[in-house]
Amino acid sequence: MVREFKLPDVGEGVSEGEIVSWLVEEGDAVSEDQAVAEVETDKAIVEVPSPVNGTVREIIPEEGEVVPVGNVIITFDVEGEPVEEGQTEGEAARAAESEAETSPESDTEAADAGETEEVSTGEGRVFAAPSARRLARELGVDIAVVEGSGPSGRVTEQDVRAAADSGDESPATDSPEPEDGSGGSGGPAPTDAAGGPSSSSAAGGSGGPDSASVESADRDRTLAAPATRRIAEEQGVDLNAVPATEERDGEAFVTPEAVMEYAEAQQQAQRADAASGTSEPGERVERIQYKGVRKTIGDAMVNSKFSAPHVTHHDTAVVDNLVDTRERLKPEAEERGIRLTYMPFVMKAVVAALKQHPKLNAELDEEAGEILRKNYYNVGVATATDAGLMVPVVDDVDGKGLLQISSEVNEVVQKARDRSISREELQGSTFSVTNFGAIGGEYATPILNYPEVGILGIGELKQRPVVEDGEVVAKYTLPISLSIDHRIVDGADAASFANTFIDYVENPELLLLE
Repeated sequence: MVREFKLPDVGEGVSEGEIVSWLVEEGDAVSEDQAVAEVETDKAIVEVPSPVNGTVREIIPEEGEVVPVGNVIITFDVEGEPVEEGQTEGEAARAAESEAETSPESDTEAADAGETEEVSTGEGRVFAAPSARRLARELGVDIAVVEGSGPSGRVTEQDVRAAADSGDESPATDSPEPEDGSGGSGGPAPTDAAGGPSSSSAAGGSGGPDSASVESADRDRTLAAPATRRIAEEQGVDLNAVPATEERDGEAFVTPEAVMEYAEAQQQAQRADAASGTSEPGERVERIQYKGVRKTIGDAMVNSKFSAPHVTHHDTAVVDNLVDTRERLKPEAEERGIRLTYMPFVMKAVVAALKQHPKLNAELDEEAGEILRKNYYNVGVATATDAGLMVPVVDDVDGKGLLQISSEVNEVVQKARDRSISREELQGSTFSVTNFGAIGGEYATPILNYPEVGILGIGELKQRPVVEDGEVVAKYTLPISLSIDHRIVDGADAASFANTFIDYVENPELLLLE
């Protein structure tokens, strides 16, 4: 029996996930709860476990694909149950879907490039498992020209190996084999193949590939196999710029070898330019896909910014007493194995101020037409990570002491940075704090952690000139930037909250009363 496994909801409200990596391959034996894939959701990377003991039958999406929750991502032959031969119902459906996806393009391409050639103008698709594609890349086989023996022409690993052994994928003839080292030794020396090199643009660095090989072909249209297009994308190469050595139906045809040689020549030319100081900045653009956590952060920012009208209130606290208090408590905290930063003081002061100004510990339920004031105090702490901004949460701050808050903050922040944090630890905040001053700067305009209605930005704490009794003296000051949702929080509310917060951080002994 074949068990189809669908991408589960790996976190509350997740609608899709990106397959970061497969941890198994087709044919691998797996045990129940063994991790088979890593999936990136909007914040975290989670492992997806196998639901059964058995053997991996089919891996469906490739690494890097974004898959909706509920889509089948992998199938298993279950241990102890008879193995189904041939296509299962799901495999047949997917094969039919794949054919339906490719057929319109095939029709179009047939008119351009001849009957059933896998050569495409950019949209061609080959039905093959990720493991087969991976093997093809390793063996240097263009999978687009391998004849599949699997269901509905699916290319299997055996097909790839056979193609590699026979070299059938390489002849540079009119057969549908686009592979081959460009039809001859020496790589793609620029010729006048249709649309071939018509102008030069890149510098021909000395050494390495001959200078002609870096000249841009500057065509409008280029035929190439899907695998070649993938290589070009990975190398950041424009196929229309790659010199062609072949033609198909009167149009320039580019091989993987030509792409790689052109890419290498371009890189050498750029290195030469860099060494000589004559490089052109426009040629150094790095294209990075906007997806995963980065896109999730962007979507959340857009949603917040265009849902809640933001207003930001700025002020400054003089915090010499806070600095002294922390210095006194640091040794005690260190003896207990806790690194005491200013953040726990800020969080305690925030909660004390929220209790006096409950309008800022709320959210607006637009559908119900209600303002929800929270009688609990979960504080989110904006954290810069390698993957982007995350906001881990410390729950019930009002019921915890400074050292406990400090310990929990340090823990969740570290978890966010090493991507081991759970979704639960990133949810449920009622108010957020962002400490951009840790990097530097005084004021900013923080974007609300929507649907919260308030976020407090902390600038750099350092000595600045302060007028005191008519004299300018050096004092430790803490700039603050408070953004509010102006739909339900007025500017006066923001100013009052800021005054209360400042009172607590300027007189930290008051926190003992909280």
